[in-house]
Amino acid sequence: MGDIKSSKDDLPEKQLLDGRFRSISPANPKGSSPISVLTRHICIHPFLCALLASYALLFYGIPRIHQWTTLLVTSESTGATVPKFKEDTAFGWKDNIYPIREHAPWDISTDFPSVRKLVYDVEEGTWLRVDVSPDGDIVFDMLGDIYCIPWDVIPSSATSTVRAYPILQGVPYDSDPHISPDGTQLAFRSDAGLGISNIWIKPWSGCRAASEPVHGDDLWLLPNPNADPESEESNKKNHRRLVREGRADAFKITNETFRWVSDARWHPDGDKLIATKWHTSERTIPAGEGWLYDIPSPYISPGDGVRLVGRSLPLGWTSEQYGDQQIGPEQFIWWGDDRLIYSKNVIDTNGQYEYSKDVYKGINAIFSYNVTSGVTETLVDVNPGGASRPEISHDGRTLAFVRRVRDKEALVLKDLESGTIRNIWYGLTYDLSVISAPMGTYPSFSFTPTDDAIIVWAAGSLWTVPLSVDDAGERTRGGEPWKIKWKATIEKRMATTRLSQAPVAEEEEKPRQRIRAFTELSVDAKGERVTFRAGAKTYWQALDHSATPAIVDPLSNEDNENVNEAAQLPVLYANATYYSPSFIPNEPNLLIHTRWSDTFFSTFEIADILRDAAFEVEGLPLGRYDKPTICECVGLNRRIAFVRKGGDAMTGNIVAIADPGLYVGSLTLPSPFGWGQRGKVRVRDVKRVSKDIPSGKMRFTEGASKLIIHDASTASVINLSTSPNDLGEYPTTTIAKGKMSTEISVTPPRESDSLHGPNTRLAAAATVGHVAFVDFLQVYLADGVEASEGNALWSKPGPNATHGLARVSVDGGHDLSWSADGKRLFWLLGPYLHSLEVSRLGECKRAIRHDSNSFGIDCVKTLLNVQEIYVAFEHERSRIKKAASDAFVAEHTCNDQKTHDRHLTSDILIIRNATVVSMITGNERNDILHRRTLEIRDGVIVESYAMYDNNGVLNISPTAPGAKIIDAEGAIVVPGFVDVHAHWNGQDTVASSWEQRTFLAYGCTTVHNPSIDTVTTWTERARVESGSMIGPRIFHTGTIIYGGAGGEYHQDIADMAEARSALIRLKVEGGPYSFSYKNYQLPARASRQRLIKVAKELEMRVYPEGGMNFDWDMTYILDGMTTVEHSLPIPIVYQDVMTLFAESGTGNTPTHIVNYGGVFGETHVWAHTAVPFNQKQV
Repeated sequence: MGDIKSSKDDLPEKQLLDGRFRSISPANPKGSSPISVLTRHICIHPFLCALLASYALLFYGIPRIHQWTTLLVTSESTGATVPKFKEDTAFGWKDNIYPIREHAPWDISTDFPSVRKLVYDVEEGTWLRVDVSPDGDIVFDMLGDIYCIPWDVIPSSATSTVRAYPILQGVPYDSDPHISPDGTQLAFRSDAGLGISNIWIKPWSGCRAASEPVHGDDLWLLPNPNADPESEESNKKNHRRLVREGRADAFKITNETFRWVSDARWHPDGDKLIATKWHTSERTIPAGEGWLYDIPSPYISPGDGVRLVGRSLPLGWTSEQYGDQQIGPEQFIWWGDDRLIYSKNVIDTNGQYEYSKDVYKGINAIFSYNVTSGVTETLVDVNPGGASRPEISHDGRTLAFVRRVRDKEALVLKDLESGTIRNIWYGLTYDLSVISAPMGTYPSFSFTPTDDAIIVWAAGSLWTVPLSVDDAGERTRGGEPWKIKWKATIEKRMATTRLSQAPVAEEEEKPRQRIRAFTELSVDAKGERVTFRAGAKTYWQALDHSATPAIVDPLSNEDNENVNEAAQLPVLYANATYYSPSFIPNEPNLLIHTRWSDTFFSTFEIADILRDAAFEVEGLPLGRYDKPTICECVGLNRRIAFVRKGGDAMTGNIVAIADPGLYVGSLTLPSPFGWGQRGKVRVRDVKRVSKDIPSGKMRFTEGASKLIIHDASTASVINLSTSPNDLGEYPTTTIAKGKMSTEISVTPPRESDSLHGPNTRLAAAATVGHVAFVDFLQVYLADGVEASEGNALWSKPGPNATHGLARVSVDGGHDLSWSADGKRLFWLLGPYLHSLEVSRLGECKRAIRHDSNSFGIDCVKTLLNVQEIYVAFEHERSRIKKAASDAFVAEHTCNDQKTHDRHLTSDILIIRNATVVSMITGNERNDILHRRTLEIRDGVIVESYAMYDNNGVLNISPTAPGAKIIDAEGAIVVPGFVDVHAHWNGQDTVASSWEQRTFLAYGCTTVHNPSIDTVTTWTERARVESGSMIGPRIFHTGTIIYGGAGGEYHQDIADMAEARSALIRLKVEGGPYSFSYKNYQLPARASRQRLIKVAKELEMRVYPEGGMNFDWDMTYILDGMTTVEHSLPIPIVYQDVMTLFAESGTGNTPTHIVNYGGVFGETHVWAHTAVPFNQKQV
């Protein structure tokens, strides 16, 4: 029928053809009204359409106009007028951004090595979603497979055990089985293929027919890298696999590639389904919507279907915010032909999902929605105990649902005629309305064909709850519920669990510790030198433009002997932290940077790298200062711009927090003649020019009359040559903006600036020369004219991508910086400085123009200059020895041999009279040692011995006369704890961290953060390891690989190249210490599998964000992820999950604070512990 126009402008007249809600699928007109059938075939002319509309009014009466009516719309391809149901407009919101890049072909069954086979029998299962066929067969899902029990073997009481037969198996995760009203089709959810949950349908002829074994080759076909996927033999093998799995005759009716669909329910006519489609926002908390799908479907594309019930907007929200709504309807079922029943969270009314709610007050309520009248009614209110998982009897009179009743979970019936509500059984497992549960707040259950019982899962088993009808015709409990005893064989194919042996200890033994993560890059005027921050210090490096564009081996831990070590800037205080360096224009040997003190806060210093001199900049009040920038003027009298910040997580919000913003002032630079090695420079005439604080770099232009400031997604210019407004702020103009960028950097306009040759638009239109920006962690470059015309810069492939866009980074980058003349762009990625001479992009003009997906990077990468930077610091053992020696010398005079020997061993620590818990054998009797002495050299325990010998004489180490001795007085000494799931703030600040000190106070000497910024946290580790800050050993996953929206974190991982770049970005910043990454709920299993394959090459582990999506958690285990972070959402698991988890090798970090099975554990701590008064936090 062609594309359908559905906007108001395309509809000359909205005419209702049928007042009753009907599907109009051309392939299946079953159930369509006479009018819609006639219209489909003959309504191709306006006169005929009007005639039919009159006929409808005559015979059907004047209908109520609403947004679900059948409309006459025009086909773009044929021009014919055809009927189509108007969907919920979602307030005009368009779901047209994600995925950013379409996935390359992938099959989770054949493109990923699931090489392990696990077979075991179970008599109980976890979270079994149940349906009953019209013939009485029971179908249910368990651990990603679908099983059935034939109706004729189901016992009438809990007497014998019956066999449950698999009807769908294999690598795909299948669930939510539901049989059509006429018993001929089975709908189910599956992630087969790409690994996104879609709705599939297959013919159904009963349990026995579906479970009959099919003979042939082995079901489990491992990937064959040499096989031609198009070859006849490959197709035959794939078909045999599909036959064995039970899915050879299955087809899908949804084709989502980013959103996902679940819990499809049949319309009574059997020609359409309503399902919950899940939408994520900047959070991966999904919000449901009710979507209609016709059967059979024509060719389906992502986004096809009709939204019947969308999300509502909180008070005050606009249509542009629709996609941010994190709460929506779910668990849809049909109530007759034209009404829907669904459940919805009604507590979170501000559009944001909140954790740790009170389930006893109620969270979900149940509603009905009439798709003909558009009327919504509350069927069951939220209080008390909530109401979710609605199911309806076949005669439409009785609604069943679940709710919390004090400390029990009840199965509840509501008579829809009288309104009477009855709690009929208190034996259910707790529902999960307390969390966001896309697998359902409770497993689906079903009335039997005659409505005389309900089949429901509870406590690991299937139960029959008998029903009877009272004198009023209302259903009540008809007897004691009984367990259906069953047995099933689970057969799962699993991947090898991803483990790695990172050479951390080997690296930490090196006498010099290397820093690989740099930030705050700045380039001098000629593009010949760079300055940057590494750990707690600032450095500069001369550039080698002859460096080759070689892509380095991220696994290599060997130092390149040909790399010159970067030089540290001259400073006034060797032990202080320095940050935010930049070159001073027209003074090639002068730089300005910032010194930090936890007592005196920020102070600017000017460094002279030629004379190895440093000068303090005074004249500013106590405050937190950043980003000092000197104007591009001539002479010693200059303008300076800088940022003053308010409080932060580490220094609090009490001291020096007033008047944050952007400031300018004046100063006189130190003279290159006649100065000594030290001196001071005073800032004067300071004034605030903007309350806004830019996140990026600043640059003066046109002397000192204008200031370019950069934020994550905008570049603006402040005109300092004009007068300020009444608030003291100067006019600001946006000169470039990114749609989803995380960093942007522009150059002033110049006559010759064009990426691909002459540009006739440039001279008249451009307000910037070139614009570089980071989009989805890659670096892109565009002509300034594209930004000057007001277009938002964007790298999404397709018609909306910025015109002439060039991708210039191979694996990503950060800290964009330009040479002053705008001819060369620089950026960092780990210890590698990348640069590009912009004029050379013309060599790749054709490649860029014809590569709409990756914008010419295969050509551009040959133009890059990549230079390795080396920065290292002394190992802590050397520092400890030196510090101890200095302290000893300060107290003693080494004038004899005895004193000299004591001096040599002054770095040794002895802990005496300790109760040592060694944790070596795991045996309490062997591992707990009383009255022991520990000898510690260079920070390492080298010996443990009894405090007294066999004769009761005190043991004293003869080799450590100068050691410091601590009497533990019987206290317990244990190895330092490792917090494998630690979170903290302050990694992006320069102050010392009280949080890191707190970790040590509670005995955590090693922490691993599974979700934190890559560069700033490796910088924090370097500060700790180099001795500039106290804290534990820090490891982390780096920036999350995110499945939600938001350009800062989002990655599609649409192909293997993107997967490799994603992990290289993490690996190069941390080197051997970067041994893990965070899969943060990527929706496509294909994406997750691609990353695991690359992780094997790079010797990395994967720590996925587990939690609220039980089905995804199970695929994490099956695909071999290292752990599942956070507790499983289902508090009690049974034989199926326990056996899988135990045999898999995948670990679990339950995190009781973020408890996905209920309220936060932190609540208990605050209720029972005086946390602020704990001495460890003083």
